[in-house]
Formats: sequence, C-alpha cells, structure tokens
Amino acid sequence: MKSVDADRWISLFDGKTFDGWKISKEHPETFSIKDGMIAIHGDRAHLFYDGAVKDHNFKNFEFKVTVMTKPGANSGIFIHTAYQEEGWPSKGYEIQVNQSHTDWRKTGSIYGVQDVKEVFVKDNEWYTEHIIVQGKKITVKVNDKVINELTTGDDSRLSSGTIALQGHDPKSEVFYKDVMIKPLPD
Repeated sequence: MKSVDADRWISLFDGKTFDGWKISKEHPETFSIKDGMIAIHGDRAHLFYDGAVKDHNFKNFEFKVTVMTKPGANSGIFIHTAYQEEGWPSKGYEIQVNQSHTDWRKTGSIYGVQDVKEVFVKDNEWYTEHIIVQGKKITVKVNDKVINELTTGDDSRLSSGTIALQGHDPKSEVFYKDVMIKPLPD
C-alpha cells in the first residue's frame, strides 16, 4: 500500500526568498530572485538546498525543475551533494544544463560519467528537467523524454545528500522555477 505522500511533489522554492537554501561563500551575488524565479548570472557559485524537507538529505527521489538557458549558458543540478563554501561540489553527481555553451557535454549529461552530446531543447525556451534516483540508478528526463540512464556500481558517488544549483561563469545566464522534489521510499 502506498503512503499518502508517495505521489506528493514538494516545492523547495517559494518564488520570493532563498529560505531553505544556502549560497556558497564565493560570489553569492551570482544568485538573485526575479519574477518568482531563481536567476543565475555571474561567477562560479552554488546554491544548496538546506531546508526542512527530509532534513535536506535525499536518497531515493524525483526532482523536477523548469529551466530556461540564455545562449551560451552553462549550469548544472547537483544531486547527493553537500554544502561547500567554495569550489565545484566534490560530493555527488552533476546533471548538466547546457544547450549552446562551448562544453560538449549537453543537458542531461551525468557530467563526466555518462555524457550526452545531443541537444534536446533550445535556449530562450522553458523546459522541464526531471531527475529520478532509485537505488543505484539515475534517470534523466527532458520534457518527459528519457535521455540518460545510468546504473552505478558499488563504488559510485550515490549515497545521499542535498540538491544544488550551479552558477558556472559570468557569461552564463540561467533561470529556474517550479523547483520540486518527491522523496521516494528507501
């Protein structure tokens, strides 16, 4: 029997504040809130979910967000990660957000592990990025189409942790809204 919460998406962003989020100490000005969206534009920085949902420690979950990239933008969604004051997060995996940046690893890549070269969406258009972590399997969907699946081994970086959004570089401008998670049974 399914629990009542099994089909419930939980919003992680209220559209007005960074309540429940913690910005890395390097370049916090990279993140702002505009028209109910998380706007990312500036030097490298990361925004970590630090709120009350599952005490910001997720093992099995579905994460869904609506994203729009501007031309040349690069960003990422980190899973099973932990807060770091600076640098690229060392824990977990990065799920790439990139349509037209010079990096050949495109949206949906499990960065540096199982990369995607195809582009499935366009800059300046909203799309949904949906990440499912269940056991040792990561599934990435773009606009409800599965574009990447990885089953990891025992030595993988899948354990548990929080979610983080990446500010990559000053030329990258990315917007996130409808930031939601659905915890799944362990």
